[in-house]
Amino acid sequence: MAEMVATAPASPPDQPPRDLDEVMLAMDVVDTLRHQENLVSRELSEHDRDAQLLQRLREIYHGQGIEVPDRILQEGVQALKEQRFVYTPPGPSFSHTVARAWVNRGRIGRLLVTLLALLAFGWGAYHFGVVEPARQRAAEVQAQAERNRIELATRLPTALEQGHEDVLREAQVPAARERADRLLAEGKTAIARGDADRARQALNDLEVLRAELRREYVLRIVSRPGEPSGVWRVPERNPAGRNYYLIVEPVAPDGRILSLPVTSEEDGRTVTASKWGVRVSETTAMQVQRDKSDDGIVQRNRLGEKRRGQLDVEYQMPVLNGAITQW
Repeated sequence: MAEMVATAPASPPDQPPRDLDEVMLAMDVVDTLRHQENLVSRELSEHDRDAQLLQRLREIYHGQGIEVPDRILQEGVQALKEQRFVYTPPGPSFSHTVARAWVNRGRIGRLLVTLLALLAFGWGAYHFGVVEPARQRAAEVQAQAERNRIELATRLPTALEQGHEDVLREAQVPAARERADRLLAEGKTAIARGDADRARQALNDLEVLRAELRREYVLRIVSRPGEPSGVWRVPERNPAGRNYYLIVEPVAPDGRILSLPVTSEEDGRTVTASKWGVRVSETTAMQVQRDKSDDGIVQRNRLGEKRRGQLDVEYQMPVLNGAITQW
């Protein structure tokens, strides 16, 4: 029940409500009637019901200390019947929709801007994150395919033949010529299959073989002060035995120390090293140790020599198969 304190004096019964206080009081009466559905029994006639409503309203407002004129009470009862103070929202229509959109234009505008921003971001992410990379990859694949086609048709066949001839001019052992022939055949087979990568690999292997044949050096035993000339190891598979190694370095004819690929027998890794240990027998290791013990210098310091046109080192001391790169 809505509560309201009336401060204006009651108007004569025959004078209709005209000021704001009277209108508000009439509205309060209507509100009181709406919230008091059991004020009057439904079985009463309309005339009796109106009388009962007026009487009940007088009691309610009198109990609240509010004096409400009968004409205000009658005005409220009549207003309730006529639904005068009831707001009936308009039904759906195009004009109503447009009006609501205009009233909410700020919120709708922000929503539209946010939606457009999300759509633009999504399109940009898809375009630059998916479409453009895919287009670039496709272009690169197409360009690489064209380069491969040109190389397979012109450069690679000529380069393979030239690389093979260069190796044969350097080779002084049958093993080198046989390897060159095998690489040439592999390259030609790759060209016939359209495999440019394998053809390039065959060409690269020919160039490596030629460089290996041209290389020449002396495998010298290290005998500098403070550096070991030999070491020994206890093999994991034979704890009761010992493996002996001479520490060597490859010296070019101009005195440069070369760095060459060496595979360690201990871990199987191949590294590029300027010094490594060559496995020898205990007898050979002891001979080098006695040589160095005389004056601190290994007089016979040539373990072997790699000549141009050869693939392998010609050892001047007996060696065993194996090497180490750390000690």
